Amino acid sequence: MRAATFFDGEGWRDGIIDLVDGRMLLREESPARDLPRLDGVIVGGFTDHHVHLQLVDHTLLHGSTLGRVVDLGANPVVVAALSTAMHTVERAAATPGGAKHAPESSVHGAFSTPQRERREVSDRFSTSHAVTVEFAGAFLTPVGGYPSDRDWAPAGSFREIAATAAADSAVAEMADAGASCIKVASNATAGPVFDDDLFRAIVTAATARGLAVIAHAEGTGEAQRVARLGAARLAHAPFTERLDDAEIAAQAASVAWISTLSIHDGDTLATAADNVRRFHASGGAVLYGTDMGNGPTPVGLNPDELAALRDAGITDTALLRALAPQDPRDAASTLLRLPGTDADPTLARPLTSADLKA
Repeated sequence: MRAATFFDGEGWRDGIIDLVDGRMLLREESPARDLPRLDGVIVGGFTDHHVHLQLVDHTLLHGSTLGRVVDLGANPVVVAALSTAMHTVERAAATPGGAKHAPESSVHGAFSTPQRERREVSDRFSTSHAVTVEFAGAFLTPVGGYPSDRDWAPAGSFREIAATAAADSAVAEMADAGASCIKVASNATAGPVFDDDLFRAIVTAATARGLAVIAHAEGTGEAQRVARLGAARLAHAPFTERLDDAEIAAQAASVAWISTLSIHDGDTLATAADNVRRFHASGGAVLYGTDMGNGPTPVGLNPDELAALRDAGITDTALLRALAPQDPRDAASTLLRLPGTDADPTLARPLTSADLKA
């Protein structure tokens, strides 16, 4: 048993770590003065708010420091089955090494498939854990819209919507499959986008099912438009254009942004990072997300994404909030040990029973 400092999702608290029936458990409780204190601090498993599990070796997540992922575009039947399976540990010892794919810096580029990936295995972790998978199911897109013409899009991973009835049906299908949100493609640089009425109809149908709409907004004015029409989150921090300060303030008051900065480079990265910096300074909610599966992204925590967020002014506790760690008081959470409250999240490692004996 050890006294411990832990992160509850908003700030730091005191608690006690104990080994109960072979499991490391944390409870919020003021420790006795003479109870030895664990070096470092405790957080729950981190969250990647934008992944594509059909495009990576998802088994590597069991050995990573990610405890939860949100899949934003997949065949709903396949990803629902993965969600169920990944609640249990699939391998005795998995690792989070970077599954490498063909280079790709554009958000709307060609994703790589697991069949083409070259796995780089790290021996940093020797423990495996369950992973919580939330998902949107299929992209909802206009007829001929993104990503319907992309080779990387798995069979069944998009639904082409022409009218309100089809929108209602697609939302119901995703909800019945277990979706926690709805993904809408609004990519004006790669094909048609929904008109305002049909986008609103999707939002209405999703809201009736208790589901938020997450929009891939790309093209001039699309980020502002989808926010005005009711999207709750942007799947990518706006990167097509620099938003002015009034637009940033309006966005900060109405939507959250999933970062995905590290998929960009050059001027596009500079634009996205500048938007994120001002959005965060305006009180906007920035969520860590990598678009895992788009190019050479690690299957686990992405140091490049963390570095880009820090460069945009999101550091220390704000960075932990963006990572949305699981509540370590929840017995189902992955428990991670960090060297300190301001430590680089890449230094986190799974807590083990040996930590209580040190």
